[in-house]
Amino acid sequence: MTHETTRRTVLLATGATGAAALVTACGGGGDDSGSASSQSPTGDGATSGAAGQVLAGLDEIPVGGGKIFTDEKVVVTQPEQGRFKAFSAICTHMHCLVGSVSDGTINCPCHGSKFKIADGAVAHGPATQPLPAEQITVEGNSIRLA
Repeated sequence: MTHETTRRTVLLATGATGAAALVTACGGGGDDSGSASSQSPTGDGATSGAAGQVLAGLDEIPVGGGKIFTDEKVVVTQPEQGRFKAFSAICTHMHCLVGSVSDGTINCPCHGSKFKIADGAVAHGPATQPLPAEQITVEGNSIRLA
């Protein structure tokens, strides 16, 4: 039996491929399984900074805010005076790099997820998992990756 390619077959195949690409790009319903999207601007989500590396001076991290270190994929916050926290800067929703820290949250520009600066917990979805904590040390006036 021979198969003849018809216009209908080509249109159906093209439509199915386009629909699959659209669902994949939009997250397919918010799957937070940890698999990286092919459009992920950040790779696998692992911190790339070297242990012991100085990230910032204490005065660079505002109280009630934070700073994103894009090369290291880490965000450091200061929820209260003298209390510093660090989290992965990779959003747990679709693995985008977070884009800002303001009004007590770490904000992802891709789909609007927000995480609390004190503990990395989800403040606003679509993310359902908190940002993983990163290890830092405060030595003198410096914050270092642990």
